[in-house]
Amino acid sequence: MTVRKNTVRARLTLVYSGLFVVCGAALLTITYVLVSRTKRNLVFRSFNAKGDPLPPPDLMDELTQRARAGAERQHQETLHALLVYSGVALAIMAVLALALGWLMAGRILRPLRTMITSIQRISARNVHDRLAATGPQDELKDLADTVDGLLQRLETALDAHKRFVANAAHELRTPLTLEHALIEETLTDRTAAVPQYRVLCERLLELRRQQAAMLESLLTLAGSERGLSQRDHVDLSAITERTVSAYQAAALHTGIGLTARIEPAWTTGDPALVERLVANLVDNAVGYNVPGGSVEVRTGVRDGRAMLVVTNTGVPIPPERVDALFEPFQRLDRTAGRAGHHGLGLSIVRAIAAAHDAAIDATPGPSGGLRIEVTFPGVGRELAADRAMADPGLAAAL
Repeated sequence: MTVRKNTVRARLTLVYSGLFVVCGAALLTITYVLVSRTKRNLVFRSFNAKGDPLPPPDLMDELTQRARAGAERQHQETLHALLVYSGVALAIMAVLALALGWLMAGRILRPLRTMITSIQRISARNVHDRLAATGPQDELKDLADTVDGLLQRLETALDAHKRFVANAAHELRTPLTLEHALIEETLTDRTAAVPQYRVLCERLLELRRQQAAMLESLLTLAGSERGLSQRDHVDLSAITERTVSAYQAAALHTGIGLTARIEPAWTTGDPALVERLVANLVDNAVGYNVPGGSVEVRTGVRDGRAMLVVTNTGVPIPPERVDALFEPFQRLDRTAGRAGHHGLGLSIVRAIAAAHDAAIDATPGPSGGLRIEVTFPGVGRELAADRAMADPGLAAAL
């Protein structure tokens, strides 16, 4: 663990000291070159510095040669000394740069090590803890804020998971308890005959069907939350029309008026999941209604986006309870609705909508019930070009 922590610090130290050595070497090289080019100017200035009369030519040539040779030796000695002293100074400063680079790298990485230590202490039991970094709004502060946001989302997901598990355990335990009570009641009745056992079997089969439906809903919910692996063109209007037709008999049986206004609407996604979304909305609108109530289903396109609106009458719903209805196993009244409703319908609708990048707007009706509007992304022009040529309905919708 220590080696991994020191790796970044060592790299930063090498980078800092390496840059210093390179810059120092470049500076010394430039100085050496400039000093080496002052040789001739030094000779002539030393010779012509006084205004005395010039000596005879022969003597002047000899003096010039001696002066030039002496200046050359002095210049070479100066360059050699400059090179040696510069090298020694550069070596000393390189060692100092390593030490200072190590200290500065440690100071820069100190907030990061603090964050790592804090994150390592966070677990499922204290996921509510936060880094809460202070200081200037730099990259490290942004990183700490990003981690805090991630922890917040993780805490929300864990809380939702705990509630889901608790609710699922309760919903699954209730029919098991009822089955056990029915079987025990029949077995303790020594006068029970074949008709009683037949009634028991029929009730057990009904409970099994309800459990199977709930398990299927749970699987659909889990699959929807994973997202979509591929997207196809989806005729929302055709799916809605087919679903409304399938629920006409059930609505008529319960005295609910089910009407539809279907206009062309296309989107992209998983057709099976979209059909499940529409079926859940219609089933919820019919099941959680009042005698003599009504359900209106409408599709269309608004601002280039496919739209599905389901409006139903029903008992008054407080506005603050609307969002809770989209949570798993949440119902306005645990005794309301038809048999087979487990409070998973709207949660599946929300998961499918999220997988399709669709927006949900749910508002309570003025006299009761709900109005739920789901807005899907429209079919992209490039994706729809080929399909529109082969499908007149899609071309009209675009």
